[in-house]
Amino acid sequence: MFDQYLCETEFMDFSHLLFDDFISDIDGPQTQKELLLSLYYKVRDGFIYDPYHLDLRPNALKASVILTHKRAWCVEKAIVLAALVRRFGVPSRLGYAVVTNHIGTEKLTNYLQREEIVFHGYVEVYTDDRWIKCTPAFDRRICRLSGVSPLEWNGEEDSLFQEFEGAKRFMEYRHFYGHFADVPIELMNAEMKTYYPHLFASDYDTPAFSFKHL
Repeated sequence: MFDQYLCETEFMDFSHLLFDDFISDIDGPQTQKELLLSLYYKVRDGFIYDPYHLDLRPNALKASVILTHKRAWCVEKAIVLAALVRRFGVPSRLGYAVVTNHIGTEKLTNYLQREEIVFHGYVEVYTDDRWIKCTPAFDRRICRLSGVSPLEWNGEEDSLFQEFEGAKRFMEYRHFYGHFADVPIELMNAEMKTYYPHLFASDYDTPAFSFKHL
């Protein structure tokens, strides 16, 4: 039943040597809960969140390739975390949603030409006999700059972005695509093209913003 959520894939290539370096500072032994939390925070804060350089091609979304970067967007961070969890023998799967972020997204909205952020990525892990969601997207630095609290996770409950930050509307989930055993590369490209056709009609490759696709 769980084989598909434990196996190594083209995208979740967790036996790659780069994973050894990435988790070299995670102390052991730990309980499974402690390990999951260590991995979550390592991925959340190990990359600067960057939604301005999106590459939807298969090779770019391999976990080992993502590990060579200092910056990553939510889809990339979710792939790395899901791969790491499987490396330690814990089932994981990928989840995606359409969201609207109401804080600090004017620049991104200008590039996307609409407020919806399509294929926002998160992870589901199987622990304590149930699936639990966690979202390692926004690192502490980007949260501080945006004036929002970092999203914590206790390893026992779902951790999706909070709807409000104080009195301000923060994150609104508009649609859930469901869960996937591996990266749904074709669906991701198709949905992005539906929402952002202009990104597929022209070339975008500047230091400020880039977009690459199938």
